[in-house]
Amino acid sequence: MFNIILFGPPGSGKGTQSEKLIDRYGFKHLSTGDLLRSEIANKTPLGLEAKSLMDKGQLVPDEVVIGMIDSALDANPGVNGFLFDGFPRTTAQAEALDKLLSLKKSEIGVVVALQVPEEELISRMLNRAKTSGRSDDADEQVQRNRLSVYTRDTLPVADHYRTYGKVEEVVGLGSIEDIFGRLTAVIDSKKGAPA
Repeated sequence: MFNIILFGPPGSGKGTQSEKLIDRYGFKHLSTGDLLRSEIANKTPLGLEAKSLMDKGQLVPDEVVIGMIDSALDANPGVNGFLFDGFPRTTAQAEALDKLLSLKKSEIGVVVALQVPEEELISRMLNRAKTSGRSDDADEQVQRNRLSVYTRDTLPVADHYRTYGKVEEVVGLGSIEDIFGRLTAVIDSKKGAPA
């Protein structure tokens, strides 16, 4: 099993590229947002706990999110690997994920970090607003705030994995196919390397 984290700021193209990577490698996509919605819809104990917190405007604690990931890993034996998208968002979450995967005799194989200049990210999100229906995409100040939160809270996750030599930076500019080619070159080189 080969697990990857697709990493990058809002607007870097993670959603577009993760779909292509899943098609190519047969990864199981693990998006914490999707997991949360599924657990809530299925009224699982974790889902009910998460919904109660969200209804009060509180963040879902890391233990609950890790619990959902644990369930998702157990529910998908025999997959080629997992593609983590939008998780981990903090160093604490990265450490918890590492522990969980270690218990399951697995690990993160590579963290692929999409590199896109801030002005390009803003431009992409403002353009996406025209078709996405996401009102938060249309406000440039909201976008700049999202990027500063990413820089403050999420960027340190890459530093965590950098200490293990697992981060590969990929230029996130050019056509979708160009970027995909760069991503697959990194993944293929890491998958072929002995663990």
